[in-house]
Amino acid sequence: MTVVLKWFPPSWIQIKYENSVIYIDPAYLKTFYKDYPHKIEFSTWPDDIDGLPEEKLQKADIILVTHEHKDHCKQVTVKRLIKKYTRILAPEICKKELGDSFDVVKAGEIYHFEDIKVEVVPAYNTPEGHSTKKFHKKGKGVGYLINIQDKTIYHAGDTDFISEMREFGPVDVALIPIGGTFTMDIEEAVEAVMAIKPEYVIPMHMKDADPYEFKQLVEEKSNIKVIPLVIGGILELE
Repeated sequence: MTVVLKWFPPSWIQIKYENSVIYIDPAYLKTFYKDYPHKIEFSTWPDDIDGLPEEKLQKADIILVTHEHKDHCKQVTVKRLIKKYTRILAPEICKKELGDSFDVVKAGEIYHFEDIKVEVVPAYNTPEGHSTKKFHKKGKGVGYLINIQDKTIYHAGDTDFISEMREFGPVDVALIPIGGTFTMDIEEAVEAVMAIKPEYVIPMHMKDADPYEFKQLVEEKSNIKVIPLVIGGILELE
């Protein structure tokens, strides 16, 4: 069966597999979609900005949130995407935004949803990491390893290159931040990719970083394929 990944900025990923739909960090912020023709907005400032990048996004079976920042965790967006039995996983720090309507997770835990396995992994800034703002403290935010149909997808969340990445085992697709302000920059992201050794990498949380510079640096050093996606772009895994 095909697993299809679709990217929306900054770190919002849709994963579709058979009849299952997973979203990671769904958060509609107007600034990312100013020129995107498929967006739909239901309310704007001074009300809570409520919108979706595409009008007919499918409802979620599972929603995974990495941390509490509004470009990753937004209650109004989550509410647009849930249905009666949607499972929401997020770290405790998200309670201020999401209330009590989710399963609190922490690194090291594993969840099973029929044939989908979700492992919660660490995500944080380090003193030596290249991120210029150290807002992501160890133990607060998380990343996720999602295993579907023998394919493993890693969503790093907001993080620097951390030693735990060396212990993940085989990864087919790594979704890696490269922006450099709250996360690792391009140079550090290349180090992370060399440690993880995925088959494919999708850069995300880019800010002003050039994904094609990142692609060139990774592919000069390895056989890893970097796939920069446009808004709404997809990668299919057979």
